[in-house]
Amino acid sequence: MKTPYKNIYAVLKINRFIVLAVVICSVLSSFFAVWMVFNINKKVLNNAFAINTDGSIIPLKLVTQKENFKVEALAHLELFHNYFYNIDASNYEKNLEKALWLGNSSVDNLYRQKKADGVYNRLLQYSLIQKVVSIDSQVEEKNGVYTFKTVTVFEINRGSIIDTYELVSTGNLITVDRNFPNNPHGLLITNYFEKSLKKLNDEN
Repeated sequence: MKTPYKNIYAVLKINRFIVLAVVICSVLSSFFAVWMVFNINKKVLNNAFAINTDGSIIPLKLVTQKENFKVEALAHLELFHNYFYNIDASNYEKNLEKALWLGNSSVDNLYRQKKADGVYNRLLQYSLIQKVVSIDSQVEEKNGVYTFKTVTVFEINRGSIIDTYELVSTGNLITVDRNFPNNPHGLLITNYFEKSLKKLNDEN
């Protein structure tokens, strides 16, 4: 008795179905694996871990890049305004040299203008002491451009007389390579402008 052979087309159809099913399952498995890796990587990047005293793991949420930038920007602005305006006859050259590292040509141009106007000569001639009292900065981001507005209050000690001034300055911030100790925050002030300066009433 002869063994009946199945129709060759039916066999090929079944084989093709099996191969197609295996390929679809493989593709779906690959997509799932990629999604799982991406999800795990995202969670790892957004979290850090610390070991508690009892050995347990404590998840620590990392701050976002923008929050980090704002902290760096505020510190950079405070450092610059302290160097540029907190000066006297003994330290003005050293402080101004440090301030020039934190800004671009707009800061250098302002420094040269003040020098040409005799600001630093008067500082030496009359032994004036210019002391920063407070620095309040606001940083905003729009379309990837960071702008700032800083209100600096400083006193000028003329010996028996102390005058208090409020300076409002504006500009932009861009990121550059860190250069310790000259530019520890890796930022540069551009388009720096002294917007207004007014003398405050003496409360004493």
